[in-house]
Amino acid sequence: MRRRLLAAVAALVLLVVGTVVLVGYVRGAENRALAGVQTVDVLVAGASIPAGTPGSALAGLVRTELLPSKAALPGRVTDLAALADRVTTVDLAPGEQLLGSRFVRPEERQAPGTVPVPEGMQEVSIVLEPQRAVGGRLAAGDTVGIFVSMGGDAGGTTHAVLHEVLVTQVQGAPAPPAPPADGASAVSGPAPSGSLMITFAVTAAQAEAIVFGAEHASIWLSLEPVDPDVARTQVLTPDTIYGKAYS
Repeated sequence: MRRRLLAAVAALVLLVVGTVVLVGYVRGAENRALAGVQTVDVLVAGASIPAGTPGSALAGLVRTELLPSKAALPGRVTDLAALADRVTTVDLAPGEQLLGSRFVRPEERQAPGTVPVPEGMQEVSIVLEPQRAVGGRLAAGDTVGIFVSMGGDAGGTTHAVLHEVLVTQVQGAPAPPAPPADGASAVSGPAPSGSLMITFAVTAAQAEAIVFGAEHASIWLSLEPVDPDVARTQVLTPDTIYGKAYS
């Protein structure tokens, strides 16, 4: 019994000694690896930090690591005090360096499913049935053409009144289908059954045309490419539509 006890104690002592030696070796290896290398203190996420976390709450979620200067990323945060009035724009993973570009003031944070409004422009929204909005396939960031059709005693008119209008948000559209696996055919998602609210970034003059069309006529949208060819658009009437060349 005594021999077993002595053996257990000896094994425990060897384990402790081995651990101490191993830790010392690892620390020595780190010191040897950094010997002669310029190092800097870097702030990194010590745990998962979700988007929207205030900078004032980061103290317990961030740690400092010593890294070679060449491994420190440009634009890194060096003082948490600089983030006191900001929030994270994306999720930060453990070990990820804190970069100033991933923090903004709360009022500047972009809502999911939207794109920034260009400076000097304003937003206006309209509600359209899916068939008037490219089957409901529009998404924030798309650019569209806006067509206005008006009825009347003479038979009505249609014209493409605006082009390259930025869509900043689409509400009510179904989620896009998952991308197909390699070798599989793409499958379209179900057609939306309800109306869509579509928001545009426009000038005041463009907003006038959109509001007028929504109030007094009907609006259709087209999904436009970059620099669309609009040279031969014109106001179409029953007298001009059949004589127009479409090629």
